[in-house]
Amino acid sequence: MKNNVFLFFGILMLGLISCTNNSKKRGLNYDQLKNELSLNPEQSEKFEALKINYRKMMDQNKAANTSEGGQMNRVAFFGKMEEIYAKQKEEMAEFLDESQMKTYSEFMAKNTRKRPRYNEELLTNIKTSLELNEEQIKVLEAANNAFEKEFHDAHDIYHGNSELAAEYWHKYDNQRKAAIESTLTEEQISKFRELIKGEKSPAE
Repeated sequence: MKNNVFLFFGILMLGLISCTNNSKKRGLNYDQLKNELSLNPEQSEKFEALKINYRKMMDQNKAANTSEGGQMNRVAFFGKMEEIYAKQKEEMAEFLDESQMKTYSEFMAKNTRKRPRYNEELLTNIKTSLELNEEQIKVLEAANNAFEKEFHDAHDIYHGNSELAAEYWHKYDNQRKAAIESTLTEEQISKFRELIKGEKSPAE
């Protein structure tokens, strides 16, 4: 019996340690990014100033989109993070050379979350390639927004389970595509499916 108790507490402690370690990994690791960029002294000074500023902006964004009960508005939060990262890239480009910017872009692509939606580049491409009218554009944008909200709202259900996350993503993606295609002609549907064929769940 005692052995079982010790085993239980051992597993419990491992779980707590694991959770603690995972929590430390959250957020953008600026120290790792700085190391990969191989900055000179002048660049390093500018990087440190930028890091302080943008960490503050990210903390403010989290606080602004978290309720008193700890519930996060994930749509608003990640939407603002997208703006913050875009601004950060502009400021990085002011003191990094071309090779360093390539390293920066690769690091950000690998280590930051993307919003689970058609991005602005793809949306623009769909609108222009399909020559959508005003009503079709409204449906496209509304369906895309609804998809993002539904997927984020289900986060507490699929969190930590990549297979379940992918299942929810495909469920809402099918609804998004059905809504959009309901306003398109056969020719437009064919072009639309070709344009979005590379879209997939973040968990895949």
